[in-house]
Amino acid sequence: MAEKGRAHHANRIYSTLSNAAAVGQSAVAASWSRSVVKYGLDPDHARPPWRLGQAEFDAAFERLDPLIRLAQTSLDRLFQSVGDAGCCVLLTDREGIPLDRRGVAGDDLDFRNMGLWTGMVWSEASEGTNGVGTCVAEGRPLTIHRDQHFLTRNIGLSCTVAPIWDARGRLIATLDVSTCRADLTPAMLKLVASATVEAAHRIEDHHFRMAFPKARIVVAQDGAGGGGGLLAVDKGDLVIGASRAARLAYGLTDERLAQPFPAEDLLMGHEAKPDEELSAAERGVVQRALARANGNVSAAARALGVSRATMHRKLARLGLERAR
Repeated sequence: MAEKGRAHHANRIYSTLSNAAAVGQSAVAASWSRSVVKYGLDPDHARPPWRLGQAEFDAAFERLDPLIRLAQTSLDRLFQSVGDAGCCVLLTDREGIPLDRRGVAGDDLDFRNMGLWTGMVWSEASEGTNGVGTCVAEGRPLTIHRDQHFLTRNIGLSCTVAPIWDARGRLIATLDVSTCRADLTPAMLKLVASATVEAAHRIEDHHFRMAFPKARIVVAQDGAGGGGGLLAVDKGDLVIGASRAARLAYGLTDERLAQPFPAEDLLMGHEAKPDEELSAAERGVVQRALARANGNVSAAARALGVSRATMHRKLARLGLERAR
């Protein structure tokens, strides 16, 4: 029966690939096509996933070490959510190599035998269609459920994966939740997918904030992938960085971000006139001085190095005296 099932899986793949329309309409079929045409893989090859040597693994771990460190709490929280459902959690690099892992000790042998372990190579080029490798190839959250996998030996797995983008909008890692259980319902898979994407976003946001430690972080409008993007704004209110979601939302590129520009131009959708910018800047300085002085005009004037009379004239000109 097992042999018949394996033969059926391979036949189904080749039958699907013979239909050009199916390949064009299905993301899974497109990945199957890459597995055969681009990588020359056979769905029935039975060798286990390739595993890095220790020196290669150590080098890969060192490259991602800062992200791995800041991801620890998110990995723990995600595993607490999905571990009891027979799932393991993997954090991989952009080559599809798991570098950190969470799992229940009683399930470890099964997961190790399936290759769901640190140091294994789960790229599409190596394993064909699979959660991690296909997420890396396509740069989007996805679930590869059981017989959607390319290799016959992987059709017992269900893998939900979300990409993690660095502060310049480049793929840096993936977060994977995998299980060997056959009884997960579609509703449960949706919950796992939601938890995985949420955890990936937390890691990504933390990484972005760490990349701009002295900047003010502004939550921007939703990007194409959903979720508010992040903008890094300096003391001069100039945009100096944007997360991938913000880049998608505002059409920002490395070239545009290479020259800092006013956050107001981006967020308000128009450029302020020079006199308006000067007035807004002065208003901000005065308002901050008043706030720090708890509304005391004399104290605020001293902090700004002007007389009390000058301060009152500024308040009147800027329309702040009435606001008080």
